[in-house]
Amino acid sequence: MGRLFVVNLEGKIYSCKHCRTHLAISEDIISKAFHSRHGKAYLFNKVVNVSVGEKEERTMITGLHTVADIFCVGCGSIIGWRYEIAHEKSQKYKEGKSVLERYKISGPDESNYLITHEAHHAGGSDADDA
Repeated sequence: MGRLFVVNLEGKIYSCKHCRTHLAISEDIISKAFHSRHGKAYLFNKVVNVSVGEKEERTMITGLHTVADIFCVGCGSIIGWRYEIAHEKSQKYKEGKSVLERYKISGPDESNYLITHEAHHAGGSDADDA
C-alpha cells in the first residue's frame, strides 16, 4: 500500500470524531437541514481526506439519487455520502456535493453530536428543506 497524504485545513474545521482527520471547513457548508438515519447531517460543497465507495441508487425523501458512501481516509469510518446523480430536476444542485453525518464528525469547537431516537426514519435519508 502507498503512502497516505492527508490535507490539513485551516479555519473552523469539521473532523472525523474517531481519528480527528480534517474533513471540511464551515465555510463550505451549503445546508445544515439534512437528515440521515442517525440524525442531523450537513451538506458540504467540498470535503477532503475521504475515499469514495461504489455508486448505488437510493430512494430518499426527495426522490431517487445515485450516491456513493464516503469514508475517512484516516480510519476508514463511513462518515456520509456523495451525491453523484440527482434524478429529479429540482435536486440537481446536490450533484458532486457531500453529506457528512453530524454524529460521525466533530465540529469546529470539537463538539460531538449524539444520536437521537426520533432520528430513525423508514426509507432513505435526505434534506428536509428541498
